[in-house]
Amino acid sequence: MLMLPTLTSPKLNHLLGAIPRAEWKRFASHLTPVVLGFGDVIHESGRDQPHVYFPTDAIISLLYVMEDGSSAEIAIVGNEGLVGTSLFMGVAATPSRAVVLIPGDAFRMEAKFIRDEFMLGPVHQIFLRYTQALMTQMAQTAVCNRLHSVSQKLCRWLLMNLDRLPSNEIAVTQEVIANMLGVRREGITDAAGKLQHEGMIQYSRGRIRVIDRRRLERMACECYEVVRKEFVRLLPWDDSQPVTSVGNRPY
Repeated sequence: MLMLPTLTSPKLNHLLGAIPRAEWKRFASHLTPVVLGFGDVIHESGRDQPHVYFPTDAIISLLYVMEDGSSAEIAIVGNEGLVGTSLFMGVAATPSRAVVLIPGDAFRMEAKFIRDEFMLGPVHQIFLRYTQALMTQMAQTAVCNRLHSVSQKLCRWLLMNLDRLPSNEIAVTQEVIANMLGVRREGITDAAGKLQHEGMIQYSRGRIRVIDRRRLERMACECYEVVRKEFVRLLPWDDSQPVTSVGNRPY
C-alpha cells in the first residue's frame, strides 16, 4: 500500500459522494489518498483497525478466517462502500480479514475521526444503511455458497465485481476465484470454460472479459439480484441508468 498523490476524486466513492455539502469540507480534510496493490492486507483478523477505507476503483475482499487459517470470501467492497464498518459501530477488531482483490485507488480515514463523525449525526444514516446492505450481501453469500452450483456462483461473483469496475474486464486468475468461492479450481475451470464456449466471457492469461452481460445475469442465481436491489433500496443513488456490457451499475 502506497500513499501517493492521485487524480482520482474521492467522490467516485458513492458513500463519500453522498456526504452532505455542509459537512464535506471537514470530512474531506481527513481523507488520505492511497494506492492499493493486489494482495495488500487492509486489516487482519482479530486485530484493531486503525483506518477505514473508501475504494474508488479498487475492490477489497472480506474473508472470514477460521482457527486453522483457512478462509472464504463473505463480501466484496468497491466504490459503493467502505471497509471498516465495525469502527463506527464501536468495535475495533473483527474476525474477518480484508485483502485487496482488484488493485486501484482508495481514500483512508483515521478510526477516531470516523467514530466522531458518526456520533455527530450527518453521516449516521448513510453509514447505517450501507452496513445493512453489506450484511445482506454477507447473508446472501452464505446462502449461495450452500445452495447453488459453481456456475451460478461464478456468474454472481463476476457480476458483483463488474458492477464495481469501469470496464467489462476483470484481472483475476481462476485460482483466486476458487479461493474466494471456496470451491476447487477444477470446478471454476470447468464453469468458466462453459461460459466461454457459450460466448458470455473470454478468458485469457488471468483476465476475464464479459461479452454478454445480459446472458450472464440470466445464468446467475437469484442472489445477485437480491443483493443488488437491497443496495439500491437502502442507499442514496439512482439506479435509472441503463446497464450495458460494461459494468456501470451505480453501486
